[in-house]
Amino acid sequence: MEYVNLGSAGVKVSRICFGCMSFGNDNAWKLELDEARPLVKKALDLGINFFDTANVYSLGRSEEITGECLKGYRDDVVVATKVWDIMGRGPNDSGLSRYHVMRQIKASLKRLQMDHVDLYQIHRWDYRTPIEETMKTLNDIVRQGMARYIGASSMFAWQFLSALYTSEKLGLEKFVSMQNHYNLVYREEEREMIPLCKEAGIAVIPWSPLSRGFLTGKYKRGETPKSLRYENERMDGHNLLADRYFRPEDFDVVETVVAVAKEKDVSPSQVALAWLLHKGVTAPITGVTKAYHIEEAVEALEVKLDSDDMKRLEAPYKPHPVIGHE
Repeated sequence: MEYVNLGSAGVKVSRICFGCMSFGNDNAWKLELDEARPLVKKALDLGINFFDTANVYSLGRSEEITGECLKGYRDDVVVATKVWDIMGRGPNDSGLSRYHVMRQIKASLKRLQMDHVDLYQIHRWDYRTPIEETMKTLNDIVRQGMARYIGASSMFAWQFLSALYTSEKLGLEKFVSMQNHYNLVYREEEREMIPLCKEAGIAVIPWSPLSRGFLTGKYKRGETPKSLRYENERMDGHNLLADRYFRPEDFDVVETVVAVAKEKDVSPSQVALAWLLHKGVTAPITGVTKAYHIEEAVEALEVKLDSDDMKRLEAPYKPHPVIGHE
């Protein structure tokens, strides 16, 4: 395993992050505690020390499972969770107000059975709450010892810069990481967000590095998918996989990934992860439901892509509309 600093922060994280969104009970493809425990143990044995969850994943059940699985390993791991999404029916049960964030960090710590998280992230931008209120609240959470560092997830680059400027202006804790939507079939982050992160020394820890399994090559052009995840990836009547990744030009990309993988005698997912690692991201957040998912992700660190490989993988890409946040 390789370890790198989390952006300009001093803490070191494994170059593969274990994504715990797959833990819970609100979807047929997710795992409960007995299934999750051996996967976490496998990850730990392979040197992974970075685990990411969120309060909204299965409405807290993911945090509960993550906490149970990491019992006895707390001093050896870097644990991240998130806040913003809807956690109840009341008018103050979402967003980034002081009221909501302070309640949610305490609830997350209780579910995780921890006295602090290492990285506390805002899951999205809150258009209803002044950024000064949010950043002051996050600063207080760090000062009170409930979090060691703070991070952010998908938003527009101008919003992220506004948050960084607010912290600078008011002398508050700054975001050390950006958990954004970035993979071979969605590269819009290369326009503004990733250059901003590089300039500011911010860690890039992308979610959906395999585009919800699309980049594994298991979905074929012209075929109706039958996977459990595809059939259950629905929100507001839309299929998230089909809406995001199933354009003809997306299949051009994945077919190139499959071809490169065959030439190198590795899996398509390893090529897709290796591409991200070669692009300088800190740690892709890899969702796990089977042991081989972890093994392949770690082995991707050994996959070498030369400049011709990189150009070939990137050549079929066509711009997307912004997806993953609004």
